[in-house]
Amino acid sequence: MIWLWRICFSLLWLLPGCCAVVKGTARLTDSRDPGVRRHKDFSGVVIWLEPDGHAPAFAAGSHRAWTMKQKDKHFDPHVLAVPIGGAVDFPNLDPIFHNVFSNYSGQTFDLSLYKPHSSKRVVFTRAGIVRVFCNIHPTMSAIIAVLDTPWFAVSDISGVFEVKDVPAGRYTLHVFHERATGETLDALVRSIIVERDAPLVLPAIVISETGYIPAPHRNKWDKDYPPQIDDQPVYGPTQ
Repeated sequence: MIWLWRICFSLLWLLPGCCAVVKGTARLTDSRDPGVRRHKDFSGVVIWLEPDGHAPAFAAGSHRAWTMKQKDKHFDPHVLAVPIGGAVDFPNLDPIFHNVFSNYSGQTFDLSLYKPHSSKRVVFTRAGIVRVFCNIHPTMSAIIAVLDTPWFAVSDISGVFEVKDVPAGRYTLHVFHERATGETLDALVRSIIVERDAPLVLPAIVISETGYIPAPHRNKWDKDYPPQIDDQPVYGPTQ
């Protein structure tokens, strides 16, 4: 079933270049994650709009850099969305070494071992969901959604999101969350119509985590992580 949501428009419809804000709230249900169950943490939901028919022209993301920090053995933010061509910096703000990599799903890369208070950059050249890890610390993980559109947002802790500067037209709305199955996400695809100069407020997007099965990842050499991590500057493929 296709749901169509419309916004009212004013006389500014006649002005060229007018755009709208598409906003709403995402909610996670059936979750076993403590942050969701105890604290109602609905962050990390990626929402993006793909134009139907003739796509409005937009510049690639190469003019801007995003940042995913490594701090206290965590990636911050945990979920990041960028357009194709977007560059992401990975500064190491910890007093220990890190090795950021991704070897499946999306664009593969390996930044190798790098020292504290230094940074490395990756330019993402094709659309996909990139799962990011550290080769030293198995608890470190993150998501980068590389999108073939400039109209996207990531929900905050309350689930609120805003997609800004959306030109008038018909779009397909897509949703991603790392603990939702492909079938669940496919069922959330919707067609929307954006008209000019007034916000489009979407009904709540409810994402069930039913069917999600967490799976441990392996290091970049496809080996299990060692049972104990010794934060020293020398690591090799035998580990």
